[in-house]
Amino acid sequence: MRVRNIAALLFLTFCLCTGLIANAHAQSFEEALAGFTTDEYSDTDKAITELAASGNPRAADIIGALQDGRLYFNTDAKKVYIKDKSDVPQDAATGTPASGVSADDLSPVRLNNRLRRTVDAALGGLTLLSNDPGRRFDAAQSVFKSREESALSALDTAIGKETDPRIKRALMEARAAILASKTDAAENVRLGAIETIRARGDQDALGLLSGIAAASEGPLRNAAQAGIGAIQAKLALWNNLQNVWYGLSLGSVLLLAAIGLAITFGVMGIINMAHGEMVMIGAYTTFVVQEYIRSHNPALFGMSLFIAIPLAFVVTGIIGIAIERSIIRFLYGRPLETLLATFGLSLILQQAVRTIFGANNREVGAPAFMSGTFDFGGLAITYGRMWIIAFAIIVFIALQLVLRLTPFGLRMRAVTQNRRMASAMGIDTNRIDALAFGLGSGIAGMAGVALSQIDNVSPNLGQSYIIDSFMVVVFGGVGNLWGTLVAAMTLGVANKFLEPFAGAVLGKIVLLIFIILFIQKRPRGLFALKGRAVEA
Repeated sequence: MRVRNIAALLFLTFCLCTGLIANAHAQSFEEALAGFTTDEYSDTDKAITELAASGNPRAADIIGALQDGRLYFNTDAKKVYIKDKSDVPQDAATGTPASGVSADDLSPVRLNNRLRRTVDAALGGLTLLSNDPGRRFDAAQSVFKSREESALSALDTAIGKETDPRIKRALMEARAAILASKTDAAENVRLGAIETIRARGDQDALGLLSGIAAASEGPLRNAAQAGIGAIQAKLALWNNLQNVWYGLSLGSVLLLAAIGLAITFGVMGIINMAHGEMVMIGAYTTFVVQEYIRSHNPALFGMSLFIAIPLAFVVTGIIGIAIERSIIRFLYGRPLETLLATFGLSLILQQAVRTIFGANNREVGAPAFMSGTFDFGGLAITYGRMWIIAFAIIVFIALQLVLRLTPFGLRMRAVTQNRRMASAMGIDTNRIDALAFGLGSGIAGMAGVALSQIDNVSPNLGQSYIIDSFMVVVFGGVGNLWGTLVAAMTLGVANKFLEPFAGAVLGKIVLLIFIILFIQKRPRGLFALKGRAVEA
């Protein structure tokens, strides 16, 4: 009987303690909400901290609304509200729609820069133990930037439970950021934290160490300055690699635009000023394909580029053959006249596109596989540029295979090297001329499909690349496709390294002057190839 009474007493004590704790948490939550209604920064700061520590499941939503500028209060009623996307007020404490509350009677809870850091730290602390790995990582990054001491205990708990190495490293970096900034922490603790921040090695770590170096002396300052030097060297290396990537990306665009011209100009000796318009027609072909898919079968939009590439090749190839048969074949051996004729043709094609599609830019969407960015070390790589580089390489390899392994490629090279001998061997040189010009135009059309993903689709699209394309072909060596590849990538990388110092326009002028001087020494370019234009 006595044991039963003791058990009952213990059970009553447990219930009483649980109720007291629940009441205490509820009271803390209500008091925290009341702090938002005073419109005082100090009270708001205290309210954020108390709300984060209350353990209430509504805390994250309320602080998130405060961060987004959607938290409001009514001074008379001492109530706090959250506005949803349709500006309908909801009771912050319960999350239910607030009846009888006018939006005109509500005032926003104000924030300053210090409070924004407090908000970031509070949200970070609330999500450090989330089941979602992405939210845990983002929370660690928020705490690293805010460096609020109130998040230390949550960080210690999260580090002890974390199993993902990447997230655990981010949590330890956030903890190190707080400890390194604590002026009352032990020196050895701050030195260890500085080493952790140094190992992080990004721009945020550099800013943090710069602040510590400015406010510290002795070993702390020396360690911070050493970390700054190491991070700056690392960032400089990654910055150079990023410029190389941007240069290769630009070079792939130049390669796509110039590789067709390497055939029509380099191999056939035709100065085709309408080559840029073939690129433009390819881009508009992509636009037409996507418009048709949007109207008739939106589910196929992800395949739109795969449909547009062969279609653009066929359309521009046929146009190229028609141009060669109707204009170019009468002007072989007269390069200046082909220049004038194709320049006039380019104006006609531009005006025709303006008449059909209008002068405004046309929207060409990017499929899902070409959208977004990912990080590779210190590089930020966009999927769109990455796929364009891959596409340029595929086109280059495919063209090499056509020229080296097909009967057409053999006949084309024979006509290029010795037209009269090829004709004497029974090769229909007129047919080869037409097909070669169509091939160059078709490749330009495929280039337009790729360029539609990174540039404005307008009647002037081709004019943006025609001069650069001629520079690539001349610099690489007239008619040599490998020279075109090397020249495109070289000019692309050089342009990206010149832009920070000389600017985009002056950088192009410097490259143009360099090519002029280079051609004076090597008139046939980097890789010379014997062809019809050279013989003439």
